Amino acid sequence: MIPIESTPDFVERAYERISKNLEAARRRLKRPLTFAEKVLLGHLDDPKKAELSPGKSYLYLRPDRVAMQDATAQMAILQFMQAGKPRVAVPTTVHCDHLIQAYAGAGPDMAKALESNKEVYEFLASASAKYGIGFWKPGAGIIHQVVLEHYAFPGGMMIGTDSHTPNAGGLGMFASGVGGADAVDVMAGFPWEVLYPKLVGVKLTGEPSGWTSPKDVILKLLGILTVKGGTNRVIEYFGPGCRALSCTGKGTITNMGAELGATTSLFPYDERMEAYLKGTGRTALAEVAAKHEKLLKADPEVEKNPKKFFDQVVEIDLSALEPHVTGPHTPDLAWPVSEMAQAVQKEGYPDKLAYALVGSCTNSSYEDMGRAAQVATQAAAKGLKAAVPLLVTPGSEQVRATIERDGQMAALQGVGATVLANACGPCIGQWKRDDLQPGEKNSIINSFNRNFPRRNDGNPSTLSFIASPEIVVAYALAGRLSFNPAKDAIEAPGGGKVTLDPPMPAPDLPEKGFVADETGYQAPPEDSSSVEVKVSPQSERLQVLEPFAPWDGKDFEELPVLMKARGKCTTDHISPAGPWLRYRGHLDKISDNLFNGAVNAYTAEAGKGLNQATGKKGEPFARTARAYKAKGQRWIAVGDENYGEGSSREHAAMSPRFLGAAAVITRSFARIHESNLKKQGILPLTFYHAADYDRVEETDRISVLGLGELAPGKQVRALLHHADGTSEEIFLNHSLNAEQIEWFKAGSALNVLKK
Repeated sequence: MIPIESTPDFVERAYERISKNLEAARRRLKRPLTFAEKVLLGHLDDPKKAELSPGKSYLYLRPDRVAMQDATAQMAILQFMQAGKPRVAVPTTVHCDHLIQAYAGAGPDMAKALESNKEVYEFLASASAKYGIGFWKPGAGIIHQVVLEHYAFPGGMMIGTDSHTPNAGGLGMFASGVGGADAVDVMAGFPWEVLYPKLVGVKLTGEPSGWTSPKDVILKLLGILTVKGGTNRVIEYFGPGCRALSCTGKGTITNMGAELGATTSLFPYDERMEAYLKGTGRTALAEVAAKHEKLLKADPEVEKNPKKFFDQVVEIDLSALEPHVTGPHTPDLAWPVSEMAQAVQKEGYPDKLAYALVGSCTNSSYEDMGRAAQVATQAAAKGLKAAVPLLVTPGSEQVRATIERDGQMAALQGVGATVLANACGPCIGQWKRDDLQPGEKNSIINSFNRNFPRRNDGNPSTLSFIASPEIVVAYALAGRLSFNPAKDAIEAPGGGKVTLDPPMPAPDLPEKGFVADETGYQAPPEDSSSVEVKVSPQSERLQVLEPFAPWDGKDFEELPVLMKARGKCTTDHISPAGPWLRYRGHLDKISDNLFNGAVNAYTAEAGKGLNQATGKKGEPFARTARAYKAKGQRWIAVGDENYGEGSSREHAAMSPRFLGAAAVITRSFARIHESNLKKQGILPLTFYHAADYDRVEETDRISVLGLGELAPGKQVRALLHHADGTSEEIFLNHSLNAEQIEWFKAGSALNVLKK
């Protein structure tokens, strides 16, 4: 059986493979390498024959690990069951963190989750046992924090069915978010295919002080590069400032590289990572890493002349960096804290905060809780309490038990905080609010990573702002968005005003060591022959998958436009989470949320449009798609820039495919979603002329022609058939390689894998 743990022997063998592969890569490239290149090229399936053209060629890679969270693991495992493999081929884990709804607090919320999700948890536990997968039970913690604590190792490569998998880049790992079909390939013993990413170098100098934290590095970078700035790129951090950041602080930064659209982000190995390995019980692994130090950082020439090795270089001085807040509605709308009061006034944001929330996979480490607790401790000493509800989510049971022992939890509760279960909760929409009416405009502030409309609470009028945990606690004490903790005073209950002192550096590792989680993990049995994985045909939560039909060999002739999205259309817009998370293992039921949040370009209404067959307007897109499907009519969706930004959820590709999508045509795609569309047999196409997006009319039908000659790099011709009988010719681009074209012809990548 494949071992689950990243043991010293396992890591030593990984370094040996990397070294051997790099010998071949260096002979071909004949130049120094960045750290990201070392890890990337060190995991090539065939370093002697791989095409090495960044931004153009596809790489076939051999990741060391796979990690899945419970919401995405359901569909991934259902696909793996179709592959016919008896056990996974690489170390794989499942983490139950997404299905626990936040409402009353850790105890009651966990009890309700165990009851309401029993069928799903039993499915995941039994499938993990059957296929040799490590299973982390509900309450054990958020996937990325648990992976950092137990499995990540410098120089390794991991893919995960969650977009924030790059959190492990804080420990020097090339960790990338993917769809379930990509994970299935690797679990089944096949390589992972990804476009060879270009490189962005971020040079850090100085060190943070006062209110500034690692979170502000990525918030600042988002303001510079935007949510599209990392697409098909790796963000590699370097420079003396890296050593001023803890391992978990680095993880915060690489985690939110997902908001840049980056393939991954990572830091070079240093003494802070070494300390974290030792502090989490992996001293032997740290010793192995020390022996291979040259593999775990860029060649010296890179830092001396970074512009020669990176496609773009950004410099950030940590000593001059101001705390930032981003939002609302997009994580790249970055405001320095000193400008928030002006932004509130100018933009009309509700100044009074409704909630403040600390936690998520991005900011729930021991250090994060320590900094937040410092602010709470001094506030309590000055007689202050949180002016708004303050919710706190520990990242793992290990963190929760340790902050309970060391007093940080009591300090936060002392100013009125409610501690939630060790889970994602409000960060991914698992939050039950009963303090406002639907559509009521309000502001919340959190230390999460993503703030799209409806993302946290399902309310499109909630304005969600992102900041560091310590800034969130300060805002909670003030109760208003315009507050500047660096200079503004807070009215004390007994009269007068008090100010807050910046928190001091907090330890990233507890002096007494972590309190280990002894019960959260379930290892797979050595012999799983007697384990049975059951899926009831009557289940509302799980559904065995049926293969998608192969391409019939014909062009797409006059297919109706189901939906044309205007502006930001993330995977949250295409396949919302929140209450729909319960159906992540049931493709038919979850497909009823298709395009629920997509803004109709013709009406500005979300989730509804024209049924061309009946002429009825204002129909839910999913209902119209089902009506077309019932008649055997396939359809096309049209999108704007960076279509499919955000989560790795492949439901945003599987639901359209299930309901009859033939192609999606956009101005541009986000990386993970474009890959997911290809995997499920949908043609992802982009307008050759971006302005052709405006030529698509609501009543159009589109023909995509010459599909029999579909080839890598070859444009596709299409016709827009207008309702008045006229037509216009346009041209479309695609990024399909030869293998991906075979996925399209077979109906899906899974159909090819099963052959």
